Amino acid sequence: MTHRTRTTLAALAASLAFGLPVGAQAAPTLVESVQGYTLQDGRLATFTGLVFDQGKVLATGDAAALRARYPDAARVDGGGKTLLPGLIDAHGHVFRLGFKTTEISLSGTRDLAEAQGLIRAYGARNPQRQWLLGYGWNQVNWKLGRFPTAAELDAAVSDRPVRLIRVDGHAAWLNTKALQAAGITRETKDPAGGRIERDADGNPTGVLVDKAMALVNEVIPPYSDDDRRAALAAAVAHLNALGLTAVGDAGVTAAEDRIYREFADQGKLTTRIYGMIRDVGDDFKALSAKGPLVGYGNDRYSLRAVKLYGDGALGSRGAALMAPYSDDHVHSGLLFMSDAAMQAAVKSAIRAGYQVNVHAIGDATNHQVLDAMEAAFKEVGGRELRNRIEHAQVIALPDIPRFKQLDLIASMQPTHATSDMNMAEDRIGKERIKGAYAWQTLLRQGTVIAGGSDFPVESANPFYGLHAAVTRTDHEGRPIQGWHPEEAMTLPQAFRAFTLDAAYAEHQEKTLGSLEPGKWADFILVDRDLFRVAPADIWKTRVLQTWVAGQRVYVNENVNAKQD
Repeated sequence: MTHRTRTTLAALAASLAFGLPVGAQAAPTLVESVQGYTLQDGRLATFTGLVFDQGKVLATGDAAALRARYPDAARVDGGGKTLLPGLIDAHGHVFRLGFKTTEISLSGTRDLAEAQGLIRAYGARNPQRQWLLGYGWNQVNWKLGRFPTAAELDAAVSDRPVRLIRVDGHAAWLNTKALQAAGITRETKDPAGGRIERDADGNPTGVLVDKAMALVNEVIPPYSDDDRRAALAAAVAHLNALGLTAVGDAGVTAAEDRIYREFADQGKLTTRIYGMIRDVGDDFKALSAKGPLVGYGNDRYSLRAVKLYGDGALGSRGAALMAPYSDDHVHSGLLFMSDAAMQAAVKSAIRAGYQVNVHAIGDATNHQVLDAMEAAFKEVGGRELRNRIEHAQVIALPDIPRFKQLDLIASMQPTHATSDMNMAEDRIGKERIKGAYAWQTLLRQGTVIAGGSDFPVESANPFYGLHAAVTRTDHEGRPIQGWHPEEAMTLPQAFRAFTLDAAYAEHQEKTLGSLEPGKWADFILVDRDLFRVAPADIWKTRVLQTWVAGQRVYVNENVNAKQD
């Protein structure tokens, strides 16, 4: 091998450390000694070598044959590890993920007392913060049988306002100082699409559900652009380490769009972002003035979709149901918009040429969105835009075929099922559960499922999602046969959902989602063979390296592939 082709692992690591492009290595490059998998012409194919040049795939196949075909290629020794296309998360919240690196995390807390201890300790460590913000609480896991109260939060921190977002992002827990700062009293009316939790006398108890959260959000000091830059840098580094080379950001504001473009211009957007403009308000009017943005910065950033919000979440009983909750006969959840308003919003986005992606969890909301899409297609067209329903969690059985009839994509998050299985059937009962988390039913009728996580509501780790999709169990293997296992995906189906079908849902299947000639060389090396490991162990998969456009953007320092 010539000196020109002998790029060392140490040199690659150094270039990464100083932020220099790995593209300084000779071109083309052959990654060999791998157990590779990709979808090719829609079918699973294997290979032992991958060749790329100028950031694009030239060929996959037998490594020895590729060495003969490309004798001058620089060689990367994959050390016998498994090589996969970069995984795609079709639905996450990138800036929120980044912001949470500096906020209180209550994820995984087992009871209220443990949560109070974490909040108290965070407050003591951060005396300079005027507001304490955090996320991740779940009263179901705490076995409270109710929402927590302001008084219980006061017991942890009472000297300044505290706002903590529930794990699903659809409820906020406030202490007394925060209630006072927001001016919330017994006289405050519930806003449309929201609810203030109250005691028997009508006094606010400290929890705001769905659109009521805006009452406190309006008085919290806003993030600065420097805050956003730090959050995006943290989020992208985290996503790289998990093997995610592209994600859909479900709800981009004008301020976030500005930072995305800046990062793309500076070569710092090492995870590709498919942006969905948040709603059809002022940000949409400003951002859509020149039409959809496609492939900005060498396909690092696109903004060609709109995210609408139909209802809340099941855990906080904000998801809108056709009939009352099975465990709360007073409430049926909250529709965020009237039928007329939903139809108007869908038509507005379609007229401007944008894909429409609507958050819909309850069966009433899914029905409303299906009706709105059908009406819009008849009036203004837009069926070809690959419109999506985000989550599509609880669907009335007669509505399931309408997904296929209307060519709608189901953008679903497998870990929602394994997180919700401790309460979902209590919420909706044995009949409605038949149309809930119905992955296999949707796939059998030909509906495309785009896999995602809804991070940071769930972990962004795509192997957690693949595991949940295939097993429908938690990481301890419970329940033994899986929760409603008849709706589990096969591994090839799940793999497709997190690669080619996620790319299709973002109009990028011709450039992303598989390692076929002409597509971007976005790939990962992992520590086990995904298609030979026991399904129960899929979630344990570790990413060793992540490459985007032929440049290595992450390396696990504990285990490296070799480079000659």
